[in-house]
Amino acid sequence: MRTSAVLLEGPKKLSLCEIGLIDPADGDVVVQVQHSGISTGTEKLLWSGSMPPFPGLGYPLVPGYEAVGEIVDAPKGSLRKVGDFVFVPGSNNFVGAKGLFGGSASTLVTPGSRVSKIDRGLGEMGTLIALAATARHALAGMDVRLPELIIGHGVLGRLLARLTIIAGGKPPTVWDINPKRMTGADGYSVMHPDMDDRRDYQSIYDASGSTDMMDQWIQRCGHGAEIVLAGFYAERINFAFPMAFMREIKLRISAEWKQVDLLAIKGLIDTGILSLDGLITHRAPAQKATQAYVDAFENVDCCKMVLDWRTLQ
Repeated sequence: MRTSAVLLEGPKKLSLCEIGLIDPADGDVVVQVQHSGISTGTEKLLWSGSMPPFPGLGYPLVPGYEAVGEIVDAPKGSLRKVGDFVFVPGSNNFVGAKGLFGGSASTLVTPGSRVSKIDRGLGEMGTLIALAATARHALAGMDVRLPELIIGHGVLGRLLARLTIIAGGKPPTVWDINPKRMTGADGYSVMHPDMDDRRDYQSIYDASGSTDMMDQWIQRCGHGAEIVLAGFYAERINFAFPMAFMREIKLRISAEWKQVDLLAIKGLIDTGILSLDGLITHRAPAQKATQAYVDAFENVDCCKMVLDWRTLQ
């Protein structure tokens, strides 16, 4: 078996090519991908070469962990059905390429236990389920404070704001420095940090992936406040200790989503409580993947880029 796939051979060495697939084993399914999303967090770090050392990471690799498509083969033991429309968080069944992520390909082979059946009507918006689950994971858990301030009005920041309101929290304030991202808020406010004079926030969530303004965030905290790092960070995290000491802040790191987060998000979407509308801003046919990745990472107007693999089928 062979597939068209995005192959990252090194920093900024990305192309669309044909590679081999390992034949399905018992329990595996074959998925014909319709859409895949490009992550401006971990995938950007892989593309730029700034990803910190990570187990299983290396080049060449197939990036992506936000794919949706239809099961076209479900061998014995897969517990899935041909025709199911599913979300796929990636695959490692490639020949000659690492698949630590492995979702950006026209055909994927992966254990049936890894895929999740979703509503076909979601279409390309199904690629956002991973980010929604990531947002939910940051908000869930014991003694978690809902965000009062969110840094960054990208897709993750918007999902954090939407889920905060769904959870019954007060509408959060969101900061962004890009004028193009000031729009799209639904029930909460977005502003440039210079326009916000509040200095008693009790919970600040970073959805920007950048910590170079962490001292500024700490200055806006009240006593005993919590700062949650909800992104993935390539650089060392530094801040001035005296300000944090005086405020006795708490620092929490939110890791990747779990299956329970995915199930919770599916329930919110299926019941119409959570909307994924308006989050995808850019689309490209898979044939133009090379340029699409550049646009996703370097075009400040791009909030979320999705590849359309149907153009190759």
